[in-house]
Amino acid sequence: MLAKLIGFPFNRECRHHTRGIDIGKRSIHLYNFGQERFGEVMGTTQIIQRAITSLRPYARNARTHSRKQVKQIAASIERFGFTNPVLVSDDGEIIAGHGRVEAARLLRWKTVPTIALSHLSEIERRAYVLADNKLALNAGWDKEILAIELQALVDFEFDVELTGFSLAEVDFVIDEAGEADPESRDAADDAVAIATGAGSGSRGYPVRAQLEWQDRIGRSTD
Repeated sequence: MLAKLIGFPFNRECRHHTRGIDIGKRSIHLYNFGQERFGEVMGTTQIIQRAITSLRPYARNARTHSRKQVKQIAASIERFGFTNPVLVSDDGEIIAGHGRVEAARLLRWKTVPTIALSHLSEIERRAYVLADNKLALNAGWDKEILAIELQALVDFEFDVELTGFSLAEVDFVIDEAGEADPESRDAADDAVAIATGAGSGSRGYPVRAQLEWQDRIGRSTD
């Protein structure tokens, strides 16, 4: 129930991660080569700015990036910064970060931050190209927490589409959470206020969704 979230620490994780995913993502080589080698590698890792023109896409990259998604990544980079360095081989072949590089190119950037995975062999790099994408997809969502976090962003009039969710998806997630437990709608709003320090008042919620909600539960919004 949404109401159960009241009193939870504000530092919430909406995504579900199994132990296998946590072990694998960004540290897939840890158990293959032992902690000593992992420590050595991470101890010498450097983030280096490289010219975009010096990087080349992995020819067998099975992951695709639409023009729309590249624009979304570009908008995220503009707002939050380039928070995730591109992973490359020593000779500049992209291992992870093809979409980020395309987004940086769209923004007319000349360089991007990179990390060279010098410790990986050619076959390990091929495996990691797949793992970097697939392991993230294996996670799920805690829909109740997700609804509260999205509602909090809406309340603050934050551009929620920067999260990658469309406005229609945001409407659906919040509506679905309310339909699953209508009695907890007010409690969920209180949880958002407690977690964010926001007071009562207009949620900044899309007018269409507010009207639909009023019609559905037969009461006015605050």
